[in-house]
Amino acid sequence: MKRIDAVVRHEKLGAVRIGLDEIGCGKVTVFEARGHGAEEGAKEIWRGQIYRADLLPKAAIMLVVDDSAVDKVVKSIMENAKTDNIGDGKIFVSNVEAAYKIRTGEKGDTSL
Repeated sequence: MKRIDAVVRHEKLGAVRIGLDEIGCGKVTVFEARGHGAEEGAKEIWRGQIYRADLLPKAAIMLVVDDSAVDKVVKSIMENAKTDNIGDGKIFVSNVEAAYKIRTGEKGDTSL
């Protein structure tokens, strides 16, 4: 099993979720996040004062999938989150040693 964490532009979350549903990977956890990478935030003017918005709104998506689904999921996220601008996000893939379904006590792939 693999855990896929993706940080994407907040406005692309809907498209990413639709894309994941279309490939049969609709079981996701979504977090509201704030951060910046290469874009380093933005300068904004409020009441005549310039200030720097260092932490931009992002959406963090987490899902656990079978090893065979990783490439398909990553491809879907990349296609649906891409704007060709700095700040499109990142995807991280890591190993999952075990997974349990709390309600039934199932362990491993069947718990997904």
